[in-house]
Amino acid sequence: MSELRHAIAVVALLAATVAGCDTGSTGPAVSTVSPVASPEAGETPAPGDHRLTTSWNGKNRSFVVHAPPSYDGATPLPLVVTMHFFPGDAAGIATTTGMNAKADREGFLVLYPEGFAGGVNALSCCGSEDDVGLIKTLVARMVERWHADPKAIFATGISNGGDMAYRLAVEMPGVFAAIAPVSGGFSGGRASRADFRPTQPVSVITFVGGKDRHAAAFESGLTAWQERLSCTPAPAAGPRLPNGGTRSVAACADGSELVVYRLPQMGHSWPGAQQGTLADPDAGVNATDLIWEFFRTHRR
Repeated sequence: MSELRHAIAVVALLAATVAGCDTGSTGPAVSTVSPVASPEAGETPAPGDHRLTTSWNGKNRSFVVHAPPSYDGATPLPLVVTMHFFPGDAAGIATTTGMNAKADREGFLVLYPEGFAGGVNALSCCGSEDDVGLIKTLVARMVERWHADPKAIFATGISNGGDMAYRLAVEMPGVFAAIAPVSGGFSGGRASRADFRPTQPVSVITFVGGKDRHAAAFESGLTAWQERLSCTPAPAAGPRLPNGGTRSVAACADGSELVVYRLPQMGHSWPGAQQGTLADPDAGVNATDLIWEFFRTHRR
């Protein structure tokens, strides 16, 4: 299949269904808004940072696209959807993760969706907007307008954004090749239902701090993920991590992989981050580097 046909197929897939917001109901609400956003005036794909808006369910929603210096508008590049904490915004998560500098070195696109009133409607927090539908729209736009590679679309985020990565893995089947929740969990809301699991393979790399007040909930969520996807833990391997950290790997029945970094001395943070309110430069590992290496080797 040609690259153009890949892009068209993904746009069609993303347009097929729009998931609703988590209001405690057992099924998604259906959006009446078209999931393919119209190009905004002044949107010209090019290297650098682009702050844009789109109308979604009667509100103007903002997002930022970062394209590396190598971007030429023709060569398909991987896309990393990077989601902020609550309350937060694109600038805050870009600073914390250093994802723009990583994109510039490695040659990928970054999409920073911004939540309404500082948060995205994930699994247990925050708000009631149709953020799954919005992100479907924006990813389709990135494939169509920015020439993102539909076989290399990934999601990461911290806290509220990490929770959202899990929700997207389930509610956007066939789109994300892998996700990387950082200090985020598969728990609360929809995740409490036994049938809430990916229907197509999505590999996961995640980071859990032992001093995080949500650590127990994160561990329960990981147990549920492994049980629902029939993941079999592999023997421990690899070098010893600093500060007592461990790395576990599990192979899941659908062909996906689950990698968990447990960092007993870390709190609710992004390990290895040098700046930002949730930075932990002394966590012993660099999440941004490990996430990209995982994404790079886990295309669809």
